[in-house]
Amino acid sequence: MTPFTSTRKLLFLCPVLSALLFLTTASSPAGGTPQLFGRLTLRSETVRAFNTYLASTDQKNSSTLNSGNFLWVDDLEGSERQDAYEKLKRGDVVMRHINASGATAELSGGMIHDWEGAVFIPGTKLQAVLAILQDYDHHATYFTPDVESARIEAHDGDHFRVFMRFRRTNVITVVLNTEHEITYFRDSPAKAHSRSSAVRIAEVENPGVKPEKESPPGKDNGFLWRMETWWRLQEKDGGVYLQSQAVSLTRDIPSGLAWAVEPFVTTIPKESLEFTLQATRKAVLAPPNK
Repeated sequence: MTPFTSTRKLLFLCPVLSALLFLTTASSPAGGTPQLFGRLTLRSETVRAFNTYLASTDQKNSSTLNSGNFLWVDDLEGSERQDAYEKLKRGDVVMRHINASGATAELSGGMIHDWEGAVFIPGTKLQAVLAILQDYDHHATYFTPDVESARIEAHDGDHFRVFMRFRRTNVITVVLNTEHEITYFRDSPAKAHSRSSAVRIAEVENPGVKPEKESPPGKDNGFLWRMETWWRLQEKDGGVYLQSQAVSLTRDIPSGLAWAVEPFVTTIPKESLEFTLQATRKAVLAPPNK
């Protein structure tokens, strides 16, 4: 849900930092999002490859709902599983990277990022966690500063259509207006899951300057083109285990800047998912004033 991170991650590249700053400022329109790599158009073949990967991921998730382990940490064996549960009980987020290298090799003009994480929220019930997740009108409070604004646009039973505006500011400011279709499923009194698709992602030019202008979706810097998420909740051990998998599509890295830009871009999906899980845990344990 929060696809950005600070450009401080690039500070270790001191010898070339000035060159990067030049690239991010010299070509930037006043008040707008810097053109880190230059604009491009999302290709139809890139979308097809991503959709193929998405269909495979959906199938895998559906199969584990009907059989096997509900939480991915239960797929671990022996001491690795015990260590993961100990970290969760301490309040840590446990993450794993799902290798999309095979799909990425077939992807032209983009990169697939696939991360899965889990967190444990002690002393709470399944319904209390669901209440926070579904309280989209207050997600800007729970997930500040990454979520600048959020609202429910439509709600019918277990289905939501939600608007969210994401913002990241440091040396540069990146703002995205997004719309999501989200459906929740109650699997048992102690289990639930949801499926979310970002059906519209538009980069905002000159954010905060009226009138704002959106870049046409798929014709922008390529910070985020697609985002799909799967959530699972299980009440046990005196609390609730919260699990989320996020699959996203971004533009690829220009070869001339791969050595400098790739470490920055590839950390975004992992860190944003980790932040979302920790922020959810915090909101459940100590709900902020709305």
